Amino acid sequence: MFKEYTQYDAIGLGALVNSGEVSAKELLDAAVYQANKMNPKLNAIIHRFDERAYHTARAGLPTGVFNGVPYLLKDLSFSFAGEPITMGSRSVNVISENDSEIVKRMKATGVNTFGKTNTPEFGLIITTEPKAHGATHNPFKKGYSSGGSSGGSAAAVASGMVPMAGAGDGGGSIRFPAAWCGAFGLKPSRGRNPMGPRFGEGWEGAVADHVITRSVRDSAAMLDATSGAEVGAPFVIGAPDGTFLQAAMRAPRQLTIALHQQPLIANTTVDKEVLAVLEQTAKQLESMGHRVVPAEPNINIEQFWHDFIVVVCAHTAFTIDNIARDFGAAHIKNLEPQTYNMALLGRSLSAVDLAHAKHGWHNSQYQTGLLLETYDMILCPTVPTTAVKHGVLPPSRVDEMLMRSAEVLNKGIDMGKYAFNSGMIEKLSQPVLGKMAFTLLGNVTGLPAMSVPVGMSKKGLPIGMQLIGRMNDEATLLSVAGEMDRAGLFTKPAFEK
Repeated sequence: MFKEYTQYDAIGLGALVNSGEVSAKELLDAAVYQANKMNPKLNAIIHRFDERAYHTARAGLPTGVFNGVPYLLKDLSFSFAGEPITMGSRSVNVISENDSEIVKRMKATGVNTFGKTNTPEFGLIITTEPKAHGATHNPFKKGYSSGGSSGGSAAAVASGMVPMAGAGDGGGSIRFPAAWCGAFGLKPSRGRNPMGPRFGEGWEGAVADHVITRSVRDSAAMLDATSGAEVGAPFVIGAPDGTFLQAAMRAPRQLTIALHQQPLIANTTVDKEVLAVLEQTAKQLESMGHRVVPAEPNINIEQFWHDFIVVVCAHTAFTIDNIARDFGAAHIKNLEPQTYNMALLGRSLSAVDLAHAKHGWHNSQYQTGLLLETYDMILCPTVPTTAVKHGVLPPSRVDEMLMRSAEVLNKGIDMGKYAFNSGMIEKLSQPVLGKMAFTLLGNVTGLPAMSVPVGMSKKGLPIGMQLIGRMNDEATLLSVAGEMDRAGLFTKPAFEK
């Protein structure tokens, strides 16, 4: 077996296969060994198809940059033909008939996919603890959250099962688990990567699919392979000047960076250790020749959370309606309480409510755009805290009972409208939204954003810092991240602790 497997990133492994030094089968042997050793402890992979991957390795893979590199896909938006997709739900379990467009492009790089990773139901919560598959453990500390909704992918990468894995981000779901698992996570600009053919956009453009990786250059090289318009794309954005991989390998120009310290969700406290890493990162960037200046986007935080919740609830109702239509109403009874209630809230909203929320998004886009006319990018924490224990973020049993009772109370009363107008939704959602107080900005605005693994808490839990770039300017973000990586600022992955 290839014992040096975890010492290489995906580009390094692909180069070994392309040169003939190692075979795709040997890499898969190493990945299967690592998965068999680590997954029982972590529950990161929820579906395996090793034999199919061995057959693919024997048949020959595309001689791309990632030829033969073992790979995993998040079990949410990535359809892989012939394999089941559950979206983290007890209500869904169907065999994908076709590859989604981004999977086709990923396959063309030579990756060898052998499994699907855990995710919360429909990616609706920022911890990976679905009732369908059980909780994914943080690779640094058992019993702690790996984040979400790409928590399975982040744990698999950080524990050395694979050097990179497919992930998606609708409210921080690439950056959030990357921060809590000590990995690198880039959310591309709106429209950079395809979402089709089934969908043109997710959550009004908030969702972007990409990868979680250990190295910056792997993320850049995969973005080179997957980016670009598809048939029917709602957004078509310009290609970079050169490649993203070239950008990741070169030093950036001198930058002026806005230091964003105020959470965009009310009543959110940022841990002292997280603030210390933020200050440390600002000083490190200044030592590299960049200028870091305190500056905040002029955003109405009371409206900000509300607009996001309106959009997500409306789309959750749409998703649940599709499940009832495609699989029958009986499947809806298996939904988790928070999913059911978000759909209930979504149905209580009008088209005018959705239009008002989207107008609020535009205001946030405009104000952030004004800030980025002066500054090249924004530096802030990825998450206000380090990873929390399992059971902290999902609804408690009492909350679940209250949620289920809404179905009964809804008879003759518009509970959705009441919940919004009474402040109940703000109170119930604050524990989760508070953790997203810095990541949401990238989704609402569509701006590219990344989490870099640059800190550790005294308890041995990773701390990530976020950099948000100008629209369509992933290149500058990747240049800065590459510079930080080469300077030795990235923390060690879990398998090296």
